[in-house]
Amino acid sequence: MSELLSGSSALDEETARAEVYGLLAQLFYAPPPPALLGALRVAVTEAPAAGGFLEEPWRAVVGLAREMGDAEIAAEHDALFGGVGKPELYLFGSHYLTGFLNERPVARLRDDLAALGLARDEAMSETEDHLAYLCEVMRYLIAGDDVAVSNLTRQAQFYAAHLQPWVQAMCEAVAAHPRARFYAALAGFAQAFFSVEQQGFDLLD
Repeated sequence: MSELLSGSSALDEETARAEVYGLLAQLFYAPPPPALLGALRVAVTEAPAAGGFLEEPWRAVVGLAREMGDAEIAAEHDALFGGVGKPELYLFGSHYLTGFLNERPVARLRDDLAALGLARDEAMSETEDHLAYLCEVMRYLIAGDDVAVSNLTRQAQFYAAHLQPWVQAMCEAVAAHPRARFYAALAGFAQAFFSVEQQGFDLLD
C-alpha cells in the first residue's frame, strides 16, 4: 500500500488494483490509524497519464486527508458507521440487497467463500458481507499465490455475485450523507474505481 500511495511507477496494473482494494478495506473497516493517514497526506495525486478517470476522485480523498485531522476523520467514521444500535450508514451487502442484515446473501457468500477455501476470522465481529471483507477477498483473488483461485475469472465471478449488485448504491448513500466529508470523498473514489472494475470485467464476456 505504501508503494501505491507514493505513486510508484513500478507497480503493474494488477498490483495497483490489489492495493486499491486493500486501501478501501482499511479505510472503511475502522477509523484509519495515524500512519495510514500520514501516508495519504503525502500521496501523489497526479495520475501517470493526464486525465486519468480516477485522478480527480483520488485528489479529493488526499485533499480531505490533508485538510482534516486524525481525530476528526476517526470521529466521522464512528458517527457514520459505528455507535450503539442502528448506524447512520450500513456497509453490508445484505442491507442493500434485502433491507435486512444476515439474510440469504450472507449464506450464499459463505458458500462461495468456502469454495475458495476462505472463511471469516473469528476475531472479526462483522459478517462477511461487510465491504471491507469483500474488498480483502478481491485483493486476495488478484494478488494471491494460488493461481487456481487467484485469477481473473474468479475475480469477475466474485465481483458479479457479491459486489456489483449493491456497491454503487452504498457509495451513493455515503457520498450523499450530510455528515460525510472525508468519507464522501472516499465513496466518490470507490464509486469511480468500481466503475472501472465493472468495465474491465464486462470486456471478459
